[in-house]
Amino acid sequence: MIPDLAPAAKLDSYPYRHRLSDVMARPPVTAEAAITLAKACGIMTETGASSVLVLDADGVLAGIVTETDAVARIAHHGAAALSLPLSEIMAAPAHSLEGDCFLYMALARMERFGIRHMAVTDAAGRPIGVITPRHLLKMRSRQAVMIGDEVAQALSAEDLARSRHALPALAAELRQEDVPARTIAGVISGVVRDMTRRGAGLIEEQLAADGWGPPPAPYALLVLGSAGRGESLLAFDQDNALVHRGDAATDAWFAEFGARLNALLDAAGIYFCKGDVMVRNPVWRRSLEGWREEIKSWVFQPQMETLLKVDIFFDMVFVHGDRALATELRDETLRMAGNSAFFQQLMEQNIARIGSPLGWFGRLSTQAGRLDAKKFGLLPLVSTARARAIGAGVTAVSTEGRFRALAEMGKLHPDDLASLLAAHEAILAALLDQQLSDIKAGYTPGTKIAPAALPATERNRLKRAFQRIKLLSAMQSTVMSV
Repeated sequence: MIPDLAPAAKLDSYPYRHRLSDVMARPPVTAEAAITLAKACGIMTETGASSVLVLDADGVLAGIVTETDAVARIAHHGAAALSLPLSEIMAAPAHSLEGDCFLYMALARMERFGIRHMAVTDAAGRPIGVITPRHLLKMRSRQAVMIGDEVAQALSAEDLARSRHALPALAAELRQEDVPARTIAGVISGVVRDMTRRGAGLIEEQLAADGWGPPPAPYALLVLGSAGRGESLLAFDQDNALVHRGDAATDAWFAEFGARLNALLDAAGIYFCKGDVMVRNPVWRRSLEGWREEIKSWVFQPQMETLLKVDIFFDMVFVHGDRALATELRDETLRMAGNSAFFQQLMEQNIARIGSPLGWFGRLSTQAGRLDAKKFGLLPLVSTARARAIGAGVTAVSTEGRFRALAEMGKLHPDDLASLLAAHEAILAALLDQQLSDIKAGYTPGTKIAPAALPATERNRLKRAFQRIKLLSAMQSTVMSV
């Protein structure tokens, strides 16, 4: 199904440009659950805050008390309410989102639940800020498409598919407002991860209803590849994996979970991976110990023919289940890969073999008028960032985040950082615009672009990007300092 790109309403791009960490109030006002309402009111008066985030013994968000809550409790109980501990007053659990979520998700969730304060947390659930209506006043319109929150309420593949089919129209509107392609890719990737997360929850409910029971062991569902990096455009498919703390006897549940999840996502428009990098494949579904052994074979006995298949595993992002388990796997994976100089060298040799679409006099070589922007543009940039990040112990997953982390460590010159990020944006923009054009014309979007159809300025920008990438591939040992 090729979706219609005609926008349903005028879109304000602000909530799709900015993440919660960009606009939240920080640091948040926090308190322990045992303090009294009187003390909490004093804290809010002293700080000028309109809410207090309540923490548990580990510093994790447990609840929230707002000015409205305090007034309502005092109106009902009189002065005696001031002696009540926050544990008896707070709204729990408190609604929250992580700081790297886009603002549109907070807006949608606050409207749906009728709340005026939302906590912002880090990956471990510790509060780092608060979003209130004042942070939403920068928005020029409230007619934005709230895809992310629709995903959270989905009950079927059909529900999820509606959000999937809304993505091209959203991307087109954002491009019209000159939103960078890298930012749009982040929004699309967020929806892919949200759909995968919601799909996992639905499948758990299905399995329980069908007599399979709950998960037989803690597990973590991971999204890999471009969606993991936050760089998906409009021609994405599934790349996912699973790690669990069970044994061979528990794999039957996880196998059924994977088969159902992958089928659900395929029906929702996140199609089956052609390389079968999916949870239904036992290669991508293992116990923690099983992954340890597999990664050892990848890293310490690497083979060029398997490298392209396994390198996306280093782009893993947790989406559902046991976050601590996912973190443990990620840390062990990076540690093992970082200790193998041969593995890193093989990754870089593979980059040098990709080739370039630049021909004589800097002309772009095409076949049937098109060139593969993913193979010749994104792949060398993404692979270089990944390989160097592994060697340096960088935990960032996005290509931009990896390059920036390397620059902060002194392993990438500022001028190289700027040129690499410019090349990355140029390739993403050209590819996204081509996909939008193809969808509008009734074609299925892919990874190839038609340079001749671009305006001269964009074509020259693209050439400069490929020139930078060609130099990068030819000089892997000197582009970055070591």
